[in-house]
Amino acid sequence: MRILFDCRYVRLERHDGISRFSAELVAELARGHDVTMLVSDERQLAMLPALPHVLGPSPTGPLEPLTARRLRHVDVDIAYSPMQTIGSVGRAWPLVTTVHDLIYYRHPTPPRNLPAPVRGLWRLYHLSYAPQRLLLDGADGVVTISEATRALIERHRLTHRPVAIVPNAAAPLGAPVAHTSPPTGRLVYMGSFMPYKDVETLVRAASLLPDHELHLCSRVDAATRERLKRLAPGASLMFHDGISDDDYAELLRSATALVHASRDEGFGIPLLEAMSLGVPVVVADTAIFREVGGAAARFFPVGDADALARAVRDLEGEWAARSRASLEQAARFSWRDSAERLATFLERIAASVPR
Repeated sequence: MRILFDCRYVRLERHDGISRFSAELVAELARGHDVTMLVSDERQLAMLPALPHVLGPSPTGPLEPLTARRLRHVDVDIAYSPMQTIGSVGRAWPLVTTVHDLIYYRHPTPPRNLPAPVRGLWRLYHLSYAPQRLLLDGADGVVTISEATRALIERHRLTHRPVAIVPNAAAPLGAPVAHTSPPTGRLVYMGSFMPYKDVETLVRAASLLPDHELHLCSRVDAATRERLKRLAPGASLMFHDGISDDDYAELLRSATALVHASRDEGFGIPLLEAMSLGVPVVVADTAIFREVGGAAARFFPVGDADALARAVRDLEGEWAARSRASLEQAARFSWRDSAERLATFLERIAASVPR
């Protein structure tokens, strides 16, 4: 099967969620299929496997609605995009797009790294499900990353097209831990500081755990840092303001647990990263975290800092068992399995749509 894979969401220096989803899947797909990558900046190739590529418009630029028409000359059996916003009009091949989550319908604040005009369009887009329905039905098939999101797609009747689940997986971070009890009192949070992430609950819980440190790994602006410090003066907060993969893996290996209080999430790759090392996770009780963490995770009610602190303390007597269960749960997810799921779905759509 000849596949045009949209890699325009790949970052230039360090992967975020969709960037890693793209890079890992395109590499695995290329093991068994003829893959051509679509990039918008040739610097993206440094983050991608050595495969044939074509250059296309920026996915956030004004020419995005015409992307498929402009790429009619690319001779493939099907095109796949890890986002749903690729222009589908005038395409010469079947098209499958992706919905990762529906978070921003409930939490409409757009990511801060987007240009101001794009943030404005973002807010307009999420005022109604109508634009989403139009985009999804403009494709021939839809991928999503979890059962939780597929249930929301069905509940809101977002598409008449076939839907398949292609889960995320963890990046390889090395061998699992060998210890059977927490080596330190470190708690690790990997994620942004967007309001729906509810980092405030993590900070309040840290103030109730004076023998623990809360390590916040992602980049943070000065105003947010000071606000969180004022929120719980007694908490031991360690702001890394960005961390390398190697340092992140080392930090996880030394941790009591990874903690996450997000009220909404598309998947939860940090959970898999921690569990793949045998590090337990203590997370908010949401549908997606139940799906990813399974029986291995410790859960607390959303927004309940006291319950989070109790769950961390309760780990002391069950850390080894949670560590073993975490390894078993993480092993259920792999990029190779996800790529095989994607390839099967693409073959199905390519065979069912007339050229």
